[in-house]
Amino acid sequence: MSIKTEWVSYGDQSGYLAVPEHAAPPLPGVVVIQEIGGVSDHIEDVTRRIAAAGYVALAPDLFAVNGKRPVPLSRERVNGAMAFMRQLPPNAWGDPAVRDTGLAKLPENDRRLIGESLGQLLSFLAPARLEGVVGQLRSAVRYLRSERPDTRQQRVGCVGFCMGGGLSALLACEEPELAACAIYYGNSPSAEKAAKIRCPVIAFYGEKDERVNAGVPGFAEAMQKGGKSFEHHTYPGAFHAFFNDDGPRYNVAAARDSFARLLAFFVKTLTE
Repeated sequence: MSIKTEWVSYGDQSGYLAVPEHAAPPLPGVVVIQEIGGVSDHIEDVTRRIAAAGYVALAPDLFAVNGKRPVPLSRERVNGAMAFMRQLPPNAWGDPAVRDTGLAKLPENDRRLIGESLGQLLSFLAPARLEGVVGQLRSAVRYLRSERPDTRQQRVGCVGFCMGGGLSALLACEEPELAACAIYYGNSPSAEKAAKIRCPVIAFYGEKDERVNAGVPGFAEAMQKGGKSFEHHTYPGAFHAFFNDDGPRYNVAAARDSFARLLAFFVKTLTE
């Protein structure tokens, strides 16, 4: 399918938009929520894949205001920081000592630049910061629901990966107009927050992702107690970030199955 892509602005926010060029509007919308590495080549590719399934897909750039990112969060700088992190053990995101040991081995200028970028990236993982980002995501939902002629008053869902998976869940907790929520290995919301979810939720986890998986039973219990739709799948042998085919923990079997289930979920929740 031919896909038209562009960067769009709405208010002081911006995002990467993908539209199936020859599909007659109106169409449902999907907000694609970035990993900690931002709207990367991989996230842009996922956004196009979802558009190719018949949706208007928007990946908000959570690092930018009025289309501009701080210098440490520029695409080039973030790509360098992410390449550095991929060389470290999987626990490096949560272990400052592991990161510091790796940084100490770099030339002074690289150590300074990468350290600065990592500091700003990691700040997004603070609970208070994540809560603030939800407002940006709600703006993306409103842009698709209210401003774009090709999606106006159509159903809008979301899917997020890693940091974006947790944000996808938080968006479902806070946005009453959201019609569907998909989570890829994201942190679970509290039971109190989960009680506010109105839309169906599907979630995908890797068996080896112990930190994230620790919160799943409580999330599932809260959803069940509230009579809410929560379908979740855990893939044997898969690690965190198993869907990212640019990363070292890509698991093709888990990625293939989860994406098929994701598209079936969107058909059911956004089009039927």
